[in-house]
Amino acid sequence: MRRKVKNRKELAPDAIYNSQKVTKLINYVMEDGKKEAARKIVFGAFSIIKEKQKVENPLEVFDTALKNITPLMEVRSRRVGGANYQVPVEVRPDRRTALAFRWLIGAARGKKGKPMRMKLAEELMLAAKNEGDAVKKRENVHKMAEANKAFAHFAW
Repeated sequence: MRRKVKNRKELAPDAIYNSQKVTKLINYVMEDGKKEAARKIVFGAFSIIKEKQKVENPLEVFDTALKNITPLMEVRSRRVGGANYQVPVEVRPDRRTALAFRWLIGAARGKKGKPMRMKLAEELMLAAKNEGDAVKKRENVHKMAEANKAFAHFAW
């Protein structure tokens, strides 16, 4: 069994939207320690969402997108008697958000030919409408868990 994480560092909320989730997104977008570049990408994406969706607060779009991407179940490999089984398990809350951010940014980076802020904004808007590559990834993970429901009794 996993040990409990003792002291996880509390993130400071970002300056513009005063949200810890936005800070976490900035940290996930960041490459090679270039936090200011990551901030420009995220805040640029939020301003694009503000323009295109004509919403006052792009955090609403961001929250619905995250809710639509976040997985509830996943499969874990479990070795029982010489055979490997894909056992469906519920995803822990901290891992849910981590997977959601990873899939969102992976889907945005997978697009070609546009600046990252536009790709991120596009993926967020699609995810808010329950479309896009990140939502597709979540659907695939849920399908795998559903298909392997017969092995749920192997869960530990």
